[in-house]
Amino acid sequence: MAEATSKASLPDGMPPGLPRVLAVATITIGLMMSVLSNSMTNLALPYIAHDLGISAESSIWIVNASQIALMVSLLPVAALADIVGYRHVYRFGLVLFSIASIGCALAPSLPWLIAARAFQGLGGAAIMAIQPALVRSIYPRNMLGRGLGFNTTVVATSLAAGPSLGAALLSITSWPILFAVYIPLGVVSFVLAERYLPHTTHIRRPFDFLSAAMSGATFGLLIFGIDGIAHGHSALVVLSELGTAAILGALFVWRQTRLPDPMMPVDVFRRPIFSLSISASTCTFTAQGLAFVSLPFFFHTVLGRDATHTGILLTAWPLALAAVAPIAGRLADRYHAGFLGAVGLASMTTGLVLTALLPPDPSAANIMWRLVLCGAGFGIFASPNNRLMMNAVPRDRSGSAGGIIASARTLGQTMGAALVALIFGLFDFSAGAAAAADAAQAALWVSAGFAATALVVGSLRMRH
Repeated sequence: MAEATSKASLPDGMPPGLPRVLAVATITIGLMMSVLSNSMTNLALPYIAHDLGISAESSIWIVNASQIALMVSLLPVAALADIVGYRHVYRFGLVLFSIASIGCALAPSLPWLIAARAFQGLGGAAIMAIQPALVRSIYPRNMLGRGLGFNTTVVATSLAAGPSLGAALLSITSWPILFAVYIPLGVVSFVLAERYLPHTTHIRRPFDFLSAAMSGATFGLLIFGIDGIAHGHSALVVLSELGTAAILGALFVWRQTRLPDPMMPVDVFRRPIFSLSISASTCTFTAQGLAFVSLPFFFHTVLGRDATHTGILLTAWPLALAAVAPIAGRLADRYHAGFLGAVGLASMTTGLVLTALLPPDPSAANIMWRLVLCGAGFGIFASPNNRLMMNAVPRDRSGSAGGIIASARTLGQTMGAALVALIFGLFDFSAGAAAAADAAQAALWVSAGFAATALVVGSLRMRH
């Protein structure tokens, strides 16, 4: 294995000044595009289904296509970035995402739109998988925490703004605008990336197509299996998908341990700091996924709040996250991430428990301060956790590490949504609001359980 650039010659991030600001701007725009594309598309599904003359069930594939393409592509794209360079893969992602957005906006039928959304997911994978690596190449080591904290803030703000921005655009014109809006953003981000993103070291080695296929098949079958649980597919089909995913996953890991330059650096899992951090991250995103899917149902169906009121209540979580994440990032550059993570996860667990214990007819303020505890706790955990994981791997493997981090995030969110469907399926909703309240409360207790598990696992890092 030979590196194209000597590690010793690599600068420790970019020097302060306008170029660094514009480098941050380009990855911020790309990240916003990727996050907004999912939150705004979810909002538009009823309108798209009506215009294309398709059923609500069929319209779900507009979301699934992007999600599956994203999950399947994260690890291969991240590994490719280590080979050809992060800026090249990032620019490719921007181009593909923008072209796919044109395809989405012009889609005359469901198959066309599904195909375009799949390419949009692939472009999103190229943008998102290497975000931590790009942050690491832009910021000096002593500012890595605040850089990752700002990244977390961008994600949270985009999540919070997505539904409102989507609704505002739909009030002006029809649903294609929700995809067309990314075209000028993609052009601006590409121009900035071409000019200001730093060149980084990359490894001269062939791309491992077999590992890419095994990784893609593993995660693809895993997503199909989890989706099958959520939509009540037969047990035989779901078990076949999950069982095949487990076998392929085991073979994939076995292959990685025998390669001199593996696609997934399995050796990093031997480092307790990394393995504990990635486990805590997966549990935390599962907890968040459970809450994000069950809470809208609880607010609307059980408490009788309309869509606007429900949206306002839900923004308390991401806005608290956005406010706290930059502060947590700065603290991560000075204090142990294990301690900060324990504080954050304790806050998140407490907030989820208190939300599950809401009184029968709570006021908006009574709901929102609980969600603020959850969001603030998540923000205190996320930035230091990402910093710890990135610092646990060599700089030249930042892309692969970023792919693992993004995969854990996506897998956790998907598992959370599937668990809500599984839990809701255990209750008889024909019994009325009481059964619906019990189902939502059960989902929140499971969410709190995952957050508590993350707290225990994450706290073990203070010993290392």
